[in-house]
Amino acid sequence: MANGIPFLQQILQRKPIDTAIRESKASEMKRTLGVVQLTFLGIGMIIGAGIFVLTGKAAAQNAGPSIALSFVVGAVLSGFSALSYSEMTTIIPISGSAYSYSVSTLGEIFGWIVGWDLLLEYVIGNSAVASGWSAYVVSFFKEVFNVNFPVSTTKSPLSYVNDKFVVNKGSYINLPAIFITVLIMGILCLGVRESSAVNAVVVVIKLAVIILFIFGSIKYVDRENLKPFVPKAENGQFGVLGIIKGAQRVFFSYIGFDAISVASQEAKNPQRDLPIAVIVSLVVCTLMYIGVSLVLCGIAPYTELGVDAPISYALSKYPGSKYLQVLVSLGAIAGLTSVILVSLMSQSRLFMVIASDGLFPRAFARLHPKFKTPIYPIIITGTAMCALAGVLPVELLGDMASVGTLFAFLSVNICVIVLRFTDPHRHRDFKVPLGPFVFPVLGSGICITLIVVSGSSTIIRLFAWMGIGLLLYFGFAMRSSRIRSYIEENERILLEETPEKFTISESSQA
Repeated sequence: MANGIPFLQQILQRKPIDTAIRESKASEMKRTLGVVQLTFLGIGMIIGAGIFVLTGKAAAQNAGPSIALSFVVGAVLSGFSALSYSEMTTIIPISGSAYSYSVSTLGEIFGWIVGWDLLLEYVIGNSAVASGWSAYVVSFFKEVFNVNFPVSTTKSPLSYVNDKFVVNKGSYINLPAIFITVLIMGILCLGVRESSAVNAVVVVIKLAVIILFIFGSIKYVDRENLKPFVPKAENGQFGVLGIIKGAQRVFFSYIGFDAISVASQEAKNPQRDLPIAVIVSLVVCTLMYIGVSLVLCGIAPYTELGVDAPISYALSKYPGSKYLQVLVSLGAIAGLTSVILVSLMSQSRLFMVIASDGLFPRAFARLHPKFKTPIYPIIITGTAMCALAGVLPVELLGDMASVGTLFAFLSVNICVIVLRFTDPHRHRDFKVPLGPFVFPVLGSGICITLIVVSGSSTIIRLFAWMGIGLLLYFGFAMRSSRIRSYIEENERILLEETPEKFTISESSQA
């Protein structure tokens, strides 16, 4: 028994949705984001390491040219989950995304598990992006200024191939990855308006560069490189299973939907703007992913694309593409910068919401008195990302982030299904078509399938992280939780607002 209530009742208690709505309205965070800024946040997060780094690695090791179909699979799943996110954002317009939806729909312990998973997902995913950023910076300086940075300070000391670590001799730490993380930490401490302005400029740059790459490189495409489009299955890779594994591997790119919902408390009109931003960002980014993957595999054999900067590598085969190499490296640097910015912003807001519910120390929920930003979570999570990006390989980080994204999407689909039954009359500005039994169920099923094929080592690491989270929950979070106080407060408010109803009810029971 904790907080004076039975154990089972404690871990399954749900934060009232009305409380979350009141918190959103009373938030001190500045509401400066409109639908355009929210859409740019989504695009800024979705188009990043997946398109500039992992596209080549997934093609070389999993799917071959059919990596384009992997992105289609990812887009279909993301479409189902995006619809579920859209419905939940209109019901619970508060920062915290999948954590907030789960703690108000499924119960405290499920909310904690999802929130703990999201924290890992953001730390790992952002570290992967920082590693990719470093690779393109090194490539850019080599192509433009003929400057060769030493491998000892620009590459992870480890590689990760076929579920095994390989030591990179002569490599000790990835300093550029650490540098960009620290720089973004400083920008985010200043405020979300400044951050979103930087992100908008960066998104425009990288979209322009991607379009230039697609249309500027078509003339180099060799159709023979696209044959066979679906390579023959071999050692558990390629073939149909390879397409699915490729989708799982690049899936963390689509976490942009989660990033949009995390910004709910800084949106001007969250109920209307968040669903629009989610759907538009999905459509735009999916088209970009498919176009880049087809052209990339067309201009270089897919077997050669398992490098940290695959687009620059593929273009280096063509002497007349020097300008494209420079532009792509510049666009990749800009694109990956925006991913780090949006991801770190989202993670710090998630950290803040969990802390405000008492599941983390309350100090982490405090805003800076001048900038009104959660400065402590920004510094803590940013420091963790520096440590991981400096020493771990992008392949390992990407795989772990993808399975975390899938778990978060699974929880949001389940929340839509459950809430349709537990609170069917609550107003929804947007409802999932064919819900709750078709689209949310399909989205859940595909998430489970991709998690299963992600590889035993990745799944083991996910469950190990969850095990650590459960130890923290029972050791600290359960004892300091404020969910019970929210429930009691909500009951008092309902009694004050409708005293006649409660009086009649009590009289009839007597």
